[in-house]
Amino acid sequence: QYWHVRGGKPFRTANPTAFLAQNRDIIDEAWPGDIVGIHDTGTFKIGDTLTEGEDLHFQGIPSFAPQIFRTISNADPMKAKQFHKGLDQLAEEGVVQVFTKPYHQNVRVIGVVGQLQLEVLQYRLEHEYGASCRYEAIEYTLCNWVASEDKKALQAFLDRYSHKILVDVRNNPIFLAENPWLLNRMKTDNPAVRFYPTSELVDSRAV
Repeated sequence: QYWHVRGGKPFRTANPTAFLAQNRDIIDEAWPGDIVGIHDTGTFKIGDTLTEGEDLHFQGIPSFAPQIFRTISNADPMKAKQFHKGLDQLAEEGVVQVFTKPYHQNVRVIGVVGQLQLEVLQYRLEHEYGASCRYEAIEYTLCNWVASEDKKALQAFLDRYSHKILVDVRNNPIFLAENPWLLNRMKTDNPAVRFYPTSELVDSRAV
């Protein structure tokens, strides 16, 4: 029995398997550097930690601010389940970042650093999940995660610029900007709000 830190509950598994080249062996003990496979029914996400009971927390895998944004929609209504499953799993892998509008959860926006990521997402959705998608460009080219120790100041900022706010999979808000000048202007005009280029910096703060 192990402790699943993110889930906050025990996890039991049968037959943990060590992999070495072409060999597979059932094991009871593993060491740093060992590659071990366990059965997963959808419990785990990338970056999860299993311990013998300790509550160990590691700094998260950073998500860098995208530079290309597209709204994404399902191109085949008959494949909605496959589309959503594929998009969620590929986003978890880090193929793209997925954002939603705070009050319109059905509107999904993907963010990438390069055009190739859009092509990879489209290809893998089709060939691995049997789903297809459509993209629609939006005018923004920059984003920063936003946070503040002043909850009222943060909420006022989010309300004022709600048309430029999205939330990531951890429900952290991001602010969209058309160019660097506008982003810098926002930082100057809103000193109580902190702007972060990666999600890791936001996750590491108590906001």
